[in-house]
Amino acid sequence: MSSICLYSPYIPKHRGGGEMYLLQVAHALQDTNKVYIAVSNLDKETETQKIISDYEQFFGLSLDKVKIISTPLGTSAHWLKKLMWTKQWDVLYYVTDGSIFPTLARTNILHIQVPLLLDKSSLIEKCKLSMWQVINTNSEFTKKIVSKAWPVHVDYVHSPYVSLPKEITQTDVDKKEKIIVHIGRFFRQLHSKRQDMLVDTFKQMIQKYPKELKGWKLVLIGGIEDQAYADEVHTQAAKLPVEFYHQTSRKEILELLQKASIYWHATGYEVDQNKHPEKVEHFGISTIEAMAAGCVPVVIHAGGQPEILGKELQGNLWRTQKECIQETLSFIEDSKQRRKTALIAQQRAKTFSEETFNKVVQLMIHQ
Repeated sequence: MSSICLYSPYIPKHRGGGEMYLLQVAHALQDTNKVYIAVSNLDKETETQKIISDYEQFFGLSLDKVKIISTPLGTSAHWLKKLMWTKQWDVLYYVTDGSIFPTLARTNILHIQVPLLLDKSSLIEKCKLSMWQVINTNSEFTKKIVSKAWPVHVDYVHSPYVSLPKEITQTDVDKKEKIIVHIGRFFRQLHSKRQDMLVDTFKQMIQKYPKELKGWKLVLIGGIEDQAYADEVHTQAAKLPVEFYHQTSRKEILELLQKASIYWHATGYEVDQNKHPEKVEHFGISTIEAMAAGCVPVVIHAGGQPEILGKELQGNLWRTQKECIQETLSFIEDSKQRRKTALIAQQRAKTFSEETFNKVVQLMIHQ
């Protein structure tokens, strides 16, 4: 039984796609290994089990055999102390924030989640990278960016999977309601989810097409990381049929996806992804979850979104606000086309399965 440590500088503060991905790795390995999640600056008074239970509830994952431990990584501890700490592990699995550290674990796996334009060509950075035997990214988009910019060889593209209850994946698309939904945290920095743009788009549609939009509402789901930005979006949505869900359970989120007909995504709107790849959606797990629940995706042609939709749904991508409006309106007006596309989306979502994910995990661990 191997001793495996998983580390992300974003745990336990964040609950995004990167955290979901790492916890899915933990879930895949916990039955046959000793799995630990390392946390920087872990307060001794912190209830470590609460960290696990909070993530279990939020992501709908069972992590009953995973343990939380403290690590000097990500702290001001001496570099030698950090290095010697890594030596105890059979496998060290790191979701990087762009930084690389030397490691003496027997097998080292580096997961690159964010397509940052960093220069890793110096001798020191090359030496550190050489210690990581397996390097993977969350999407083909991220792989393309870091392979050229850092530069680094990427061994695998390893995307998170979607595993929803059958009552959600087998949703009767004919019973969908007049709801456009979006999932994403409210923040302005880096890859902002651009809820402000979505509200403005919805407002324009109501003004231009009042008859067609009658009875439709926009539902925005996501925690608040930037209160000022969230307040602006709330003010912008005043007097519009827009609903906000900031503190929502996993069960409630899935119920909303089950009801919704259309899924919107606008991360990277008006961004040049060649110059600022970090500002577009690196992958976009929420889009897949919505598709699995039978929502028609109408999403931006940027970052990892095109590869999620695949060849079958490329017509659902948009680059301008006008295109977003036109594409959405076409599905609102044509219920038969909406139903057909929803079924295609459900089938496409099955591509991102837990079985495929776990096979790649085992390949990397044993490589």
